[in-house]
Amino acid sequence: MNDLVKHYGVGRASALDKLLGRSERVVHALDGVSFDISQNETFGVVGESGCGKTTLARAVLLLTPPTSGTIKFEGTDITQLPKQDVRKLRSRMQIIFQDPISSLDPRMRVRDIVAEPLVATGEKNRSEILEKARSILEKVGLSSDTMNRFPHQFSGGQRQRIGIARALVCDPEFLVLDEPTSALDASIQAQVLNLLRRLEKDLRLTSIFISHNINVVCYMSDRIAVMYAGEIVETAPTRDLLNKPLHPYTQTLLASIPRTDPSQRRPEEKIVGEQPSPVNPPKGCRFHPRCPHAFEKCRSDKPDQVTIAANRWVACHMFAG
Repeated sequence: MNDLVKHYGVGRASALDKLLGRSERVVHALDGVSFDISQNETFGVVGESGCGKTTLARAVLLLTPPTSGTIKFEGTDITQLPKQDVRKLRSRMQIIFQDPISSLDPRMRVRDIVAEPLVATGEKNRSEILEKARSILEKVGLSSDTMNRFPHQFSGGQRQRIGIARALVCDPEFLVLDEPTSALDASIQAQVLNLLRRLEKDLRLTSIFISHNINVVCYMSDRIAVMYAGEIVETAPTRDLLNKPLHPYTQTLLASIPRTDPSQRRPEEKIVGEQPSPVNPPKGCRFHPRCPHAFEKCRSDKPDQVTIAANRWVACHMFAG
């Protein structure tokens, strides 16, 4: 993925927008997001609510068409493919949604929910479809006698397992997980996360794991990107990020993790204020209004990506030059 941008028009420009030369109000959901994912890697994306994570999840699969930028899958820019070719890719690129209640059709039985992707991709043999649905349900921990039941007859964790089964029934190579456990209780979260880790290993999946919970992202990911206000501010292997966070925003995220061992606690560093408006993001570094280390250049110039080591870079003026 290179220089991915997604802007949403939200109506007429205000008087201030017109004064600044803007013809309409625009939400800057994603601004220049770039990263690569290796085969069989789990790439984590973490950030506060509203930073653009879900837009990224949907844009990667073209569920939300990007405004500009490229998304390459096995060397092919899928943003340039005709719709019929994108449709053919759907079985190889799947998504697990955040809310298992709203993402499952309450009028459909489990067998039909899980089988739907197979039907959509042209599978016609009914007995084979049902056998594949039964097999994948068993892999996610649900017995075959659940196939004739409806979503409301299951717990939240079981519904999310149904969503996982639906995403995996076509044997995809690439998976996007958009906050897959945030709607679940803590004990159920752990069960689902362990299930996902096992499935990713057994099925040799390449995936993007998105969450606002940095603990969960660190547990699931080989490498992590930290997002803030529509931009990625730091990318690093998980161990490196945990041991030595570089960007001030990453440092505050990690400092917020509760720790029972006093010797492992980081100095408390609170973030003052709120995320900037995506309609009118600040100039320069978007984190500068809340950054305890900001200086004049941060307020005027957007920081470049500074390569620190292999697979590691940070967008911060403190590391430039």
